[in-house]
Amino acid sequence: MAVFLLLAGMVVVGYMIFHNIFVKGAVCKSNVKLYGKTVIVTGSNTGIGKMTALDLARRGARVILACRNKQRAEAALADIKRESGSNEVVFMHLDLGSLKSVRSFAETFLKTERRLDLLINNAGIYMQGSTEDGLGMMFGVNHIGHFLLTNLLLDRLKECGPSRVVNVASLGHNFGKIDFNCLSTHKELGVGESATDVFNIYCNSKLCNVVFTHELAKRLKDTNVTCYSLHPGIIETELGRYANSAFLMLLKPISMLFFKNSVAGSQTTLHCALQEGLEPLSGCYFSNCTVRNVYPKARDDAVAKKLWEVSESLCGLL
Repeated sequence: MAVFLLLAGMVVVGYMIFHNIFVKGAVCKSNVKLYGKTVIVTGSNTGIGKMTALDLARRGARVILACRNKQRAEAALADIKRESGSNEVVFMHLDLGSLKSVRSFAETFLKTERRLDLLINNAGIYMQGSTEDGLGMMFGVNHIGHFLLTNLLLDRLKECGPSRVVNVASLGHNFGKIDFNCLSTHKELGVGESATDVFNIYCNSKLCNVVFTHELAKRLKDTNVTCYSLHPGIIETELGRYANSAFLMLLKPISMLFFKNSVAGSQTTLHCALQEGLEPLSGCYFSNCTVRNVYPKARDDAVAKKLWEVSESLCGLL
């Protein structure tokens, strides 16, 4: 029995060390206050987006919860107001799967809000299907919706600078590719319905986030706007709520032990949004609150330029 208890104790201590180093991860150390600043956080009714919005509200920012589901957003709004003690938190409807909705959101925002200091493109989806504009769902929501939103709000960001754009990507971008032939024929980053196909398309959309950030930084050179992409960690959130239920059931015990919670998952987003002195790193990719190198495909100038041009065409910005 004594040997068993000793082994059990060693396992517990070992897991605690592992959790603190590899699971919990780094913490945003910035003490910046944001009184008088305005922030948009997409997909902020749940998960890391909600925790990001809560932190920013606690720092005094006026926080716009840009979300699709009104009921869930209003519940999040009440939670954030209560926990932050701030009344400067507002819900505005935004469906990133609808270019019309993105344009309506931007128009309303620009008419009703004087400032924009931080745009945090956090929302993401993991499911197959098509948007109302005929784009692949993950391509349309994870990339195109945010691409259009960012472009429509860039002038306001420039007016209020120094300001930042933060794009929540994923480590999965390492497994992605951008097939322009597939985009041309299907308006999608891949085809197929198997679990592997869906995972690959998701990774492809996350590569778009990193490549978009790379190109955006080049186009923002000599302005007072900077941008960053990031991997938030492997998070136990609702991103996969549309995934296969049997798969999610099998994943649950693993996620409880080895995945970050939403607070830990928001830390790299907050670091990119708030940490002083990051301006020379505009366009870079972060993980665990640290800048990371990316594969050549994620910083390919020709691919980045072409993705931008294709995205402009699909959004009707040309």
